[in-house]
Amino acid sequence: MLMIGPPGSGKSMLAARMPSILPPMTAQEALEISMIASVAGHLSEGAISRDRPVRAPHHSASQPALIGGGARANPGEVSLAHNGVLFLDELPEFSRGCLEALRQPMETGDAVIARAQAHITYPARFQLIAAMNPCKCGYLADEARACNRAPLCGADYQAKISGPLYDRVDLFVEVPALAASELSSPASGESSQTIARRVAAARVRQTNRLEALGAPSGVRVNAHANGKLLDRLVNLDGDAEALMARAAETYKLSARGYHRVLKVARTIADLAGVDKVGQPHIAEALSYRRVDMRHSLRRVG
Repeated sequence: MLMIGPPGSGKSMLAARMPSILPPMTAQEALEISMIASVAGHLSEGAISRDRPVRAPHHSASQPALIGGGARANPGEVSLAHNGVLFLDELPEFSRGCLEALRQPMETGDAVIARAQAHITYPARFQLIAAMNPCKCGYLADEARACNRAPLCGADYQAKISGPLYDRVDLFVEVPALAASELSSPASGESSQTIARRVAAARVRQTNRLEALGAPSGVRVNAHANGKLLDRLVNLDGDAEALMARAAETYKLSARGYHRVLKVARTIADLAGVDKVGQPHIAEALSYRRVDMRHSLRRVG
């Protein structure tokens, strides 16, 4: 997920709340993260951790620190965040090399470190939560505060992230600035505990469905499904399939983008407690694609 909004709009606060809605780890997941922590020398007193890892490296982090490497080929932040959350604040401020190196672990769930004698592979299945300002100054949409280069500064700033990396992000969320009246208003909406229960129920539905379909043991959630398994997992009805076909043509979705929309739609249906993926789930999944696609969503539906 990539959150885009001006400074002070609450992007970092929202990212900090993510671990509170994630389901408890299974024994296998706990063992995996403890093994990685042990290799990295981070395991406290040899005890297996039951807490999902949350890693938030600074944007000055080097590529070996982020992906893994060094003299001993240690696991990097992407592997230390395995089965947990990797939060990258000020995403365009990371070096281009770091950003491009993220593409492989985001796609395969593995971080590969190349050495002269061997290649070392660490698991790296994490939930990426990234945040960025819309432009260098941060106030692209505010005429009173935007710099004199707007809107070109926004295009230049967002272009620091390549198209292939954008294509690997499932959810794009605009986080607008809050008005003073909103800051002083009583809190509204659901609590983290309520959302966490819904997420846990959706995770159980996914696990049971994947087991019934005969998925490999490493495929635990919708995001891990590919190929024929994904087709069986989603199984669109006529209206949803027609909408998906129109969207693929209008948005020029890549094969990766097409399949990622299906996975998000399947998860939206699971969160709603619905077995069949329908047109509303596809429409909502499409609305989370890259921001510049949203303005043409009406033409597709």
